[in-house]
Amino acid sequence: MKKYAVCGVSNRAVNMYIGPICTSFSDVAKLVGLLDKDPLRFRICEGNVPEIKGTPAYSDNEFEKMVDETKPDAIIVAGADHTHARYVIAALKRGLDVICEKPMTSTAADAKAILEAEAENEGQVIVTFNYRYPAVHRRIKELILAGRIGRVTHVDLNWYIDTYHGASYFKRWNRNRALSGGLSIHKSSHHFDLLHWWLDQEPVEVFAYGDRNYYGAEAPENPRKVDGRHCTTCPDLTSCRYMMRWQSRHHPVQNLPKDDHLGQVKPGKKPGAYTDYSPDMCIFDSEIDIEDTYVATIKYDQGALASYSCNWSCPYEGYRLGINGTKGRIETQEYHAVPRVPFDVPKQTLEVIPLFGGGKETVHVLHGSGGHGGGDPLILEDLFIEPDPERAYSIQATARSGALAVATGEAMWKSVAAGQPVKISELLD
Repeated sequence: MKKYAVCGVSNRAVNMYIGPICTSFSDVAKLVGLLDKDPLRFRICEGNVPEIKGTPAYSDNEFEKMVDETKPDAIIVAGADHTHARYVIAALKRGLDVICEKPMTSTAADAKAILEAEAENEGQVIVTFNYRYPAVHRRIKELILAGRIGRVTHVDLNWYIDTYHGASYFKRWNRNRALSGGLSIHKSSHHFDLLHWWLDQEPVEVFAYGDRNYYGAEAPENPRKVDGRHCTTCPDLTSCRYMMRWQSRHHPVQNLPKDDHLGQVKPGKKPGAYTDYSPDMCIFDSEIDIEDTYVATIKYDQGALASYSCNWSCPYEGYRLGINGTKGRIETQEYHAVPRVPFDVPKQTLEVIPLFGGGKETVHVLHGSGGHGGGDPLILEDLFIEPDPERAYSIQATARSGALAVATGEAMWKSVAAGQPVKISELLD
């Protein structure tokens, strides 16, 4: 029976770790402690997972006390991105293993510090990049390992995030680079890790362009240049095209998209809200300091090149991927089949196209159930039981993988700011 303590009682922590530990994996795992700056999170967590009743709870500055009193074998870190390094490093210095939500941290400097702490101590870090686990993504890895397209030379990955999902990042703390590292880290690092894992190559240099085209005070859809509005009380709500795309003009507040993560938090910084957290801040506030549109070129240490783009204000959500090699090409595209997508979407398949001779082969994949394309249930089994012994390749992400993903994201926004390429070695070595 392995004992776990959780730092950061976020929605992700509750649904991805705390709930499963207390139910599905209760025969092999035990929750012994919770840590967070906000006592309200403990109460809401217990409302969602009654099994935690009686579990010791600690404030955000009581990590050492929690470890001394509860004696966990591993720490799960799942709070806001900028808090990760603090607890990961503290756990490693105590000789504990760490399961860290992605991104591993919000800056390359913190990522470097985590690598150094891991090298100097006995504990190890696993970063939960669950995008490695969906059936299609594992099949792509297998096709590349089998040599179906030869040596990979070039990748096109274009990611689209719809106005509902995209706007949500700009209503929360993610919109401040000091807290999230920007979306090139908070979100795109997931995509970068996927590329690094598929290619089995490390990034060495990034050149990027980026801008803020949709959100912030200067956005073209801003009904009025004024700060401090909240969606639930906004006098300009019915003039906001981002909000009105999803609801009735007669009852806009009642039909607001639920984006408070746990469903019980009062938005607008009202009594009963989380400390220093509001899920409905205005997407047109002037304090927003991150980009919402990126294109980038990434150079890898074994010669591959990647063209990457991401846009946080699209009419639908999904991605398009092409992987080129010396013997052929893999193609796929995915549309997220959610109720808000206004058209039917097909099940995702793969196309393998040889460079010489033969036609296109369609690879049909058995899709799993569960969050993130069926990836969440599999990553939990790997974390709390053991990695699948029948799997012929490594899938769990290490601290090195986490650091490279963060550094690639930081290199991207720094390249945008400087107008020149940024070397990964300048950030990590």
